[in-house]
Amino acid sequence: MGWQVQAFPEYGAERRGAPMRSYVRISDGPIRLRSAIEHPDVVIVLDPSLIETENVLAGLPEGGVVIVNSPKNPQEVSDIIGGANYKVCTVDASAISVDTIGREMPNTPMLGALAKVHELLDLDTTLHAVEKQLSEKLPPAVVEGNKQAIQRAYEEVQVA
Repeated sequence: MGWQVQAFPEYGAERRGAPMRSYVRISDGPIRLRSAIEHPDVVIVLDPSLIETENVLAGLPEGGVVIVNSPKNPQEVSDIIGGANYKVCTVDASAISVDTIGREMPNTPMLGALAKVHELLDLDTTLHAVEKQLSEKLPPAVVEGNKQAIQRAYEEVQVA
């Protein structure tokens, strides 16, 4: 789509399995800033246990989008995180990935959820990009499973 993209994780001194953050910046022009994102437009929570222990809304402006990998409905998650002033969305990305990919990999279906609830991505472009990237490294059945995961999450994501 002609974007400039910057992605990086943020690890602390935590031991393995501790919560971590990852950031993605997307811009039409060069990205010169090299710091954590303090005021995101979208927060994606891959591990549903984090909504109980972390402030997942930190820095997100009111009206911002929160997408949580959870079998709970958006209102239940909103009640837990205090998300009354946010667009809270849920999708059971873990279950979808097990069904379509054969193992728990919630990141792929979360792309489908993002495509549904935010204007940043559209479904066709997302499916095409994933097919292009994965087909260089993975067997066709795995690529197809990932595409199915994205499609299902797009269809199944719930919005508060």
